[in-house]
Formats: sequence, C-alpha cells, structure tokens
Amino acid sequence: MDRSQKADAVAQLNAIINEAGVVVVARNLGLNVADATELRMKMREAGASYKVAKNSLAKLAIADTDYEAIGDFLTGPTALATSVDPVAAARVVVDFAKSNDNIEVVGGAMGTQLLDTSGIKALASMPSLDELRAKLVGLVQAPATKLAQLSTAPAAKLARVVGAYAAKEAA
Repeated sequence: MDRSQKADAVAQLNAIINEAGVVVVARNLGLNVADATELRMKMREAGASYKVAKNSLAKLAIADTDYEAIGDFLTGPTALATSVDPVAAARVVVDFAKSNDNIEVVGGAMGTQLLDTSGIKALASMPSLDELRAKLVGLVQAPATKLAQLSTAPAAKLARVVGAYAAKEAA
C-alpha cells in the first residue's frame, strides 16, 4: 500500500466511524474466509459493516472523533464492526462470537461512552431501534383500542340481554 492508498483507506474508515452509532472492536483469532464472509453477510442484513483494518490506520481514522478512546483496544489482529443503530453491530458480533471461537469481542464505544466486553454484550441484548419503535406504536395504540372496545361493550351487552328476554317470551 502506498501513501495515497493509505490516506484513502483512513478517509473511508473515518467517514464510516463518523456516521456510526456504535463501534465494536473484535479480535480475529484465525477466522477463515467462509466464516468472515458469513459474518459480513449477517452484518449487511442487520444494516452494519465489518471492516478489518490495519491498527495504525484505524488509530489515525479515529483520531479527533468521539471514538478516539477505543484506540487502546486496537492491538493484535482486530476488526471494527460499525452501525448507525447502536444495537445492530453489537448483536451480530456477539451472536457470531457465541458460535465461533475464532472471533472475540474486545470492547467498543457508543459515542464518547467507552464499553468493555460486558458492556457490548449488554448492548447486544437490548431491543433494536425498530423493535423499540414498534413497542412504542403498540403502547400508543392500545388505549385507543381499549376505549373503542369499552364504548361498544355496553351496547352489545344490552342487545344480548334484550335478545335473551325476547327468546324467553317467545318460548
């Protein structure tokens, strides 16, 4: 890699990190090509990205960003998982690490908040942004639905009572 390619790589990585809601640092302990491809595919499906970068270039890319604190995690064979949704990247990497011993979650950051391995695992167990939105919509709709049910319930009960009396008179 010549100097201009390194500058381009740093600029690309910096752009990805500046847009990210979370950055997860994972240690690659001999991940083969098939497993790496599977991990990248799962990341894309979740709206996240997985990038293996040279540590010195990654440290240059995170300089003067909110994620500067993760520089201490960048030792050995590492990769960066990023996503705009704070839960997506963490969830995919943690789930993949459970089934594959060749990848290990080292830590990460969510904005300026530095997270260790347990923090990333806790973040991965949280519901995603879309799940939270769905729950919120459900909570907002629930009172209106119950109100509609309650307003029609007395009329329905009255109709059943009148129908029962009518059936009794006819018999």
